[in-house]
Amino acid sequence: MSFSEFLGDRMRKMVSQGLALAVSALFLLGTGTQPGVVILLLLAFLLIFALSLAVEYGKKRSRLAELWAVMEGLDEKYLFAECVRPPREIYERQLFDLMRLSASSMVGAVSDAQAAQREYREYIERWVHEIKAPITAAGLICQNAEAGLRRRLQQELARIEAHVERALFYARAESQEKDVLICRTDLEEIVEKAILGHRTLLRQSGIRVETKDLGKTVYTDEKWAVFILGQLLQNAARYRKLPREESQENEGGYRKLPRAESQQEEADSAVICLQAESLEKQVRLTVSDNGIGIAAHELPRVFDRGFTGSNGRSRGGSTGMGLYLCKRLSSSLELGIAIRSKEGEGTEVTLTFPAREGEGGQAASPFRPGRRRGAGGVTLPVKEKPRM
Repeated sequence: MSFSEFLGDRMRKMVSQGLALAVSALFLLGTGTQPGVVILLLLAFLLIFALSLAVEYGKKRSRLAELWAVMEGLDEKYLFAECVRPPREIYERQLFDLMRLSASSMVGAVSDAQAAQREYREYIERWVHEIKAPITAAGLICQNAEAGLRRRLQQELARIEAHVERALFYARAESQEKDVLICRTDLEEIVEKAILGHRTLLRQSGIRVETKDLGKTVYTDEKWAVFILGQLLQNAARYRKLPREESQENEGGYRKLPRAESQQEEADSAVICLQAESLEKQVRLTVSDNGIGIAAHELPRVFDRGFTGSNGRSRGGSTGMGLYLCKRLSSSLELGIAIRSKEGEGTEVTLTFPAREGEGGQAASPFRPGRRRGAGGVTLPVKEKPRM
């Protein structure tokens, strides 16, 4: 609080006192008091009034500084009224009593909301645990179905599992500290688990996955990192460029292309590329695809909760929660995440992992440099066989 602000707050009081002083001076002059005496009285009164304002300003400023110091030192700001020194003035005491009543009411409301949120999270976790049993049973049952029907059922079951997993991680996102374990992790293992966890979706979508320079060490929570990477793979599969005649299905649930067309689409097939780059104390993982891309005016909003965009509305089935969870969990894991895209050409998402200096380079990898192509065009790492 500046002195000018203090004077502005006291302006009405100063004006009323000035008017009273002027009336008193006129009265004294009218009753025959010498003008010199009246001037001396006015000067004495002005001096006393100025000193009282200065003392009051000093006390108010000191009190405000004390209150601000208490507020800045509190983690739980709603406990402010309970932690400050009791005021001396009756008016300030009444104000603090009102603040305590308001804070007490707010604490009760917050406690009830936290309890309800905790119960809801526990319910979601139990539900996810229970729903996995019938999903697994359905997967076993569909193994006996006809080949075309089995592929379609497996694809739908994979979508259900992805939604269930997303619901679980969303529920746990409110209390990541209870389930996060940061440790030294091989980036290649994270990528492999994410790919294998979505192999059905990638296979059914005809996507080829290419990896490069993934033999690096990072510091993160493996489970949460696998989930983030899985969401990026799901988005790349969902928003891939569809073949020209994909909507024409035969009775088995899939179409057969002429040989020449099959070769052309093999050259133009959907590709996801995962490539790592070492920085000084970081490792940058780039996930890029050659899909339909994102409109430039929608890019600033892709991490917003519930934002589906024009692609989500045209393809259908989008919840707008995937990238939102990626952004939120990345912040909790202290991962950098950025996205850039060009409509009609593809999208590139960059994840930046912490890594000790010197450990961002090539690490000992349990995989050979060679790769084999899995079914459906998925490129998977081949584990090195032990030497005999």
